[in-house]
Amino acid sequence: MQLNSSITIKEGKTLPSLSENSILRYFNFIALYFAQGVPEGMLFYGIPAWMAMNGNTPGEIAGFAVACGLPWSFKFIVAPLMDRYTYLPMGRKRPWVILGQIGLIASCIYMAYVPDPLNNLNQFMLAGFMVSFFGAFQDVATDGMAVDIIPANQQARANGLMWGSKIIAISTTLALGTWLLNTYNFTTAILMLAFMIAVIMLVPLFLRERQGEKITPWSPGAASPETKKLQLTSWVSIFKSLYSVFSLRNSLLLALILFICQGAYNYLDTLLPIFTVKELHWSNGDYSQLYAPAKIIGGITGMLIGGILIDKFGKKRMMNIYFFVMILLTTALVCLKMYWTSLTFIYGFMMLYNVAYTFACIGIFAIAMQCCWKKVSASQFTLYMTIANLGRIALAALIGPINTNFNWQGSLFAFAIMIALAWLLLQFFNIKKQAEQVVVLENKDNGGGQLQAG
Repeated sequence: MQLNSSITIKEGKTLPSLSENSILRYFNFIALYFAQGVPEGMLFYGIPAWMAMNGNTPGEIAGFAVACGLPWSFKFIVAPLMDRYTYLPMGRKRPWVILGQIGLIASCIYMAYVPDPLNNLNQFMLAGFMVSFFGAFQDVATDGMAVDIIPANQQARANGLMWGSKIIAISTTLALGTWLLNTYNFTTAILMLAFMIAVIMLVPLFLRERQGEKITPWSPGAASPETKKLQLTSWVSIFKSLYSVFSLRNSLLLALILFICQGAYNYLDTLLPIFTVKELHWSNGDYSQLYAPAKIIGGITGMLIGGILIDKFGKKRMMNIYFFVMILLTTALVCLKMYWTSLTFIYGFMMLYNVAYTFACIGIFAIAMQCCWKKVSASQFTLYMTIANLGRIALAALIGPINTNFNWQGSLFAFAIMIALAWLLLQFFNIKKQAEQVVVLENKDNGGGQLQAG
């Protein structure tokens, strides 16, 4: 497939499709991931702080947080629906992306007009659930579109741009939304989210997945031959195909690596504030003021060079390096206890760790995309992410037992052990073999026909 390096006007004066133009592809996914980060900045950071400032109890704030987090645990329920049903003349995943954007706008408007939200918690939590539901919904559709549209040699760079865009969106809306909350009111702050998402919605509205498809249901166009070949028309076919690709040795290995490494990241993210407050005697404000900038710098660095490094030197090679750097950093932190009183030392660890963490996430998500079979892209990628989320829950739960039975050095070193286990499993993982087996499945499914380039 020929990729244009610049935006040109085609026949009929229409923009190139996402499958044709690399710049438009990057722009599209940067915008869609920014849209995902817009509500998250307020739901998961801004609103809980606002509730605490206005006297809501920790239990009430936790209830809101649970309501907002719950939809992200059930993404796998909607993923098969997106693989099974769509309006092909507008693309395989684009109709679902647009529907997710509309849902985000509508749910934000609903949340903005919840009367007296701090004292009307049931309706407030319902509104938070709805906004998160459509955020997770759009996330599944966007990831499915990315697997379908982005060539394997561009997936790492695209993941870097997407990841950085989302972090920037979370930080931007947290700052802007908090200012609007404090300067104006709750309704104004949340309507701002709806407005930002509405502006971003212009991107999927005007960019086709493939040339010749409809922009709107009433405009001229037709389903492309490639999407017709990819689309599955029965639940039996979807689950049979998903089982075929997920039962491959390398698929199972990747799922286990995701479970361990994502769980390890959440283990350390949960442990660090406890460590700094209890052992180093920081305040929670000290921690957030130092950790938040480190997180943003990690995201921006990943956006700028994380994907480029993986594209240039290879996914597995760079993942080996990133895992090794995280093990080395944590070991240094454990062994150099005499420097724990140095703010510069701890902040340096946070900064370097967040850069390595961001790069590693970009790499592992790019690997997961490459391992997907396009016929069940939304379901397979979402299943990988669901397993990763289970790891985040399971390994974070180990903090209590580990910290009870070991000192702080042992608790921190447990993270290095987890990453070392993920690194060991990575040595047995073969990306090329997985890609070849997906091609075999595709050819078998097509009756031995030639696999079409995507």
